[in-house]
Amino acid sequence: MTRSLAREALTLPATNVLTSGRRLCLAVAVVSLLVGCKKQNAFIPPPPPELGVAHALREEVIPYLEMTGNAVAVNQVDLVARVQGFLQAINYQDGAAATKGDILFVIEPAPYEVRLQQAQASLAATQAQVTQSEAEFERQSSLGRNDFSSRSAVDQARALRDSNQANLANSQAGVTQAAINLGYTRVTAPFDGQVTAHQVSVGGLVGVTGPTTLATIVQLDPIRVTGTVSEQDVLRIKATMPKRRLEPSDIASVPIEVGRMNEPGYPHHGTLDYVAPALDASTGTLQVRGVLPNAERSLLPGMFVRIRIPLAQQKSLALLVPDLALGADQGGRYLLVVDKDNIVQQRPVRTGTMVGDLRVITSGLEVEDRVVVSGLAKAIPGAKVSPKEIEMPGRASGEHGQ
Repeated sequence: MTRSLAREALTLPATNVLTSGRRLCLAVAVVSLLVGCKKQNAFIPPPPPELGVAHALREEVIPYLEMTGNAVAVNQVDLVARVQGFLQAINYQDGAAATKGDILFVIEPAPYEVRLQQAQASLAATQAQVTQSEAEFERQSSLGRNDFSSRSAVDQARALRDSNQANLANSQAGVTQAAINLGYTRVTAPFDGQVTAHQVSVGGLVGVTGPTTLATIVQLDPIRVTGTVSEQDVLRIKATMPKRRLEPSDIASVPIEVGRMNEPGYPHHGTLDYVAPALDASTGTLQVRGVLPNAERSLLPGMFVRIRIPLAQQKSLALLVPDLALGADQGGRYLLVVDKDNIVQQRPVRTGTMVGDLRVITSGLEVEDRVVVSGLAKAIPGAKVSPKEIEMPGRASGEHGQ
């Protein structure tokens, strides 16, 4: 009805000013009536996002200290030419294993054999002079005691004897030096290891301006691993030592477990063999080192490894959550939990070792806390959510942290 009145008002003939004014008033009234009949728009907030929450698992595990590090050779030295000459022979294949004492390189020995012979001949001549001078001294001494020889003659005989004895010592040192130089013509393996590719070919002149590197030998079994421990962890370890009845001298009895980046768990086992006596002030860390057998050559020097050291001998109850549920910021690691009012809270925590797919939480989390384990992208600290209890994802392996 209102729409027909509006159309009628708009189609009235314009006869005079008064009629036009009435039409205008009527049109405004009709438009106002139409506008008043529309439904007002209102903002309806979206429902709280639904998140999956779960309580942390409680299991008995052995606490571990975890770190990353590198594999390091127990022994690694350069094989160098210490005497001058032409390289005469290479007695190994590049990359082959060598046993201690194996002759790997030969530098032409003939010149050094000649020098040794010369030194030996000089020694023999000096020995003859010593024998003759000693006899002369004895003779002059006997004559001097009977006043048949002057004191001056006796002193000259003594001086000649002493001079020849000194020359004899010098000749003996010359023979020793010549023998050493001859020995340097054969470069041997100082220990069992693997030899790198040779750096000088047969016929090359070596040792001209100084020692020439011929190759490098690396011992691969056993092998060491090195890592660093933060100052906080150092304090934590020192706090556990009295409980374990460990003294600093018992370091060799502390086990260490190692795993490569592509290996599950820590399949390589050894013991600690060194802990630095002081922290590095520039990094606030302490260097630790372990040694382990490596007969299969599973670890190579320079390889990146994961290291863990047990902090206790007995298992203890611990809380575990999926590692993917953990976040990190400048303050460290944290978890998102939902409180009793269904508000998301960011909870700073300290973490321990991995147990299967789960991570041990050493502090900052309670058993009753509901941890956000799914829908993490929708979990905003301080926002209200709709939590849904689900089963804790992930699994704890049968080794229980060992």
